[in-house]
Amino acid sequence: MDREQLADFLRSRREALQPEDVGLGRGRRRRTAGLRREEVAALSDMSADYYSRLEQQRGPRPSTSMLAALARGLRLSLDERDHLFALAGFAAPSRAASVDYVGPGLMRIFDRLNDVPAEIVTALGETLAQTPAAVALTGDLTSYTGLHRSIGYRWFADPHGRDRYRPEDHDRLSRGFTAGLRAAHTNPATRDRAVVYRDALLERSPEFTELWRRHEIVVAHEQHKHIVHPELGELELQCQVLTDPDGGHSLLVYTATPGTPSHDNLALLGVIGGQLPRRS
Repeated sequence: MDREQLADFLRSRREALQPEDVGLGRGRRRRTAGLRREEVAALSDMSADYYSRLEQQRGPRPSTSMLAALARGLRLSLDERDHLFALAGFAAPSRAASVDYVGPGLMRIFDRLNDVPAEIVTALGETLAQTPAAVALTGDLTSYTGLHRSIGYRWFADPHGRDRYRPEDHDRLSRGFTAGLRAAHTNPATRDRAVVYRDALLERSPEFTELWRRHEIVVAHEQHKHIVHPELGELELQCQVLTDPDGGHSLLVYTATPGTPSHDNLALLGVIGGQLPRRS
């Protein structure tokens, strides 16, 4: 790990980004060239202290997951991301299997959605980024590791994986998650990872095993959703999806019909989300 060059590289990328590039207001008293450290930390879903220590050549060596988060937060190109990994003493991830890398174009759209629940997910349901309002709506889905990163795996294997969904929707969602995994299994770009999830669920879940044997195919994405919030109760939402064909990632945006209780509660979630702490 080259601490000095890593710190210099992070600083240079931070100073090259402008608030408008990431959906932030400039304000009247900004004297910092580019973004502030705490702004990069928030964009990378980590504490300001943790990020500051990296720029100050202090603290532990960042993990590969932290480096991937920094690459997203700093809106790095693939070449810049690879350089970041090298400075930290890691081999660059395979570009053919760069699951955690989100292109700057999709991130620029994501940056404009800070006041609504939105998330970026992989074809296997692994959440890579969430707006604060999305964290308030569904919980921090980026903190999961291993197989639990996938919402489909949690649905069948985690006893709390269905807590935020109505019981009457469980059967339909089970079929949808199974069909989604089968689609990923068919796609050469995601087949290897899909096999890992499939084999783990076949061993663990009789329900999944039965559904997998049906070979059901679901083409249309379910836009109408009901999410049960632990404090605000049931919210009736619409989920719009934008898919990046290059990276295979999808941007999910949750909205509600104006004038409804769900619309009012979504606005409240935006306030709650702004008060959530960042991970260190």
